[in-house]
Amino acid sequence: MAMGEFFTAPVEQIVSGGAGMVRYRGKSIFIDLTAPGDLVTGRITEEHQDWADAELLEILEPSPLRETPFCPLYGSCGGCSLQHLSYEAQVKEKTRMLREAFFRLGGFSSLPELGVHPSIPEGYRNRVQFHCIKPRYPTRRPLPRSLGRNRPVPSHPGGGLGFKARKSGELIPVSGCPVADPGIRRALEEGVLPTPPDKDRFTVYARGGALVYEGGISRGKVSLLGRELLMDAGVFFQSNGNALESLIPELREAAAGADPSLPMADIYCGVGTFAAFLGESFSRIDLVEENQRALNLARENIPSGNCRFFPQKADPWAACRRGRGKAPYGFITVDPPRQGLSGPLRQWLIREGPPVLAYVSCDPATLARDSGELCRGGYGLEKLSFHDFYPQTAHIEALAVFKR
Repeated sequence: MAMGEFFTAPVEQIVSGGAGMVRYRGKSIFIDLTAPGDLVTGRITEEHQDWADAELLEILEPSPLRETPFCPLYGSCGGCSLQHLSYEAQVKEKTRMLREAFFRLGGFSSLPELGVHPSIPEGYRNRVQFHCIKPRYPTRRPLPRSLGRNRPVPSHPGGGLGFKARKSGELIPVSGCPVADPGIRRALEEGVLPTPPDKDRFTVYARGGALVYEGGISRGKVSLLGRELLMDAGVFFQSNGNALESLIPELREAAAGADPSLPMADIYCGVGTFAAFLGESFSRIDLVEENQRALNLARENIPSGNCRFFPQKADPWAACRRGRGKAPYGFITVDPPRQGLSGPLRQWLIREGPPVLAYVSCDPATLARDSGELCRGGYGLEKLSFHDFYPQTAHIEALAVFKR
């Protein structure tokens, strides 16, 4: 195969990132905006030894899994990648991708029955990041002397808010977003989100009537399962409150299998969301977090006297080792970034980790890698569940529970 070559083939499945995959002349080819069951014609745009990228030219036979996207910007906006699939098909494909990651990357030969927790497919996203579109200026041109020295004149009156375009750095102006929380959509429609003068992008959070945003009223309280938590729009907080409310009971169930007389640790604790629901069951709770602003919020969200807070200056395993002391942990929850657990943290958990470990992940590949190493080191995978925090996208959030 060569750059620019045309081909016709059926799409087999969705892969990580949301592209459809076809096999042609022994090579895997990835094409955006396709669905399993499509018969497509494409053109090779990037060639590698074992795989290639292609652009979609024509859908000769559409898949029965297809749906008409509900957003008029779909295909040009980079926010969503799976709106052309029915929601049931999205959940099925992402569940399959999670399972296959454990077999292919984690080295598992069998898995516990995989729990599946769908979300509402539209209006679910409570946290949205907007890019600021600045007014554009043409080349300087002479102005009348009465107006002073030459200065640029805007090519249009205004700027506005936008999202990154699909596979480019261009910004697409937006006046609405159907996957955003109704509070964010109203704020967009009414123009009540002022563009911060010193930022290229800023975050907005809305849920249950509350609206906070960077550059304005950035702090507010969020209600989850009847408990109020303080959050800040400039500090990470989960983007799907409804999905979070389905995840927390599973974490409670996992924690219930641990010895409450022993302390627990919440690693990558953020603003203390998980600890707020789990910590009261344990004799002590240690919270570990790199972001100092998040840790300060955690102190306000969990004022109980049985808590200790550890800033994560390097690898969190060092803070855990320091916090553990002579008393072993009975339960630990980890919620790392996409990179997953570091090697030292995995090894520390294998050597000194608790009888029960709950791992919340936003990346199936690193979750599978870490799970394989933990299980080869003495843990057993007791539970695995998929929580669809990000409908219409290929992002996959999962919970794995391990026991020694």
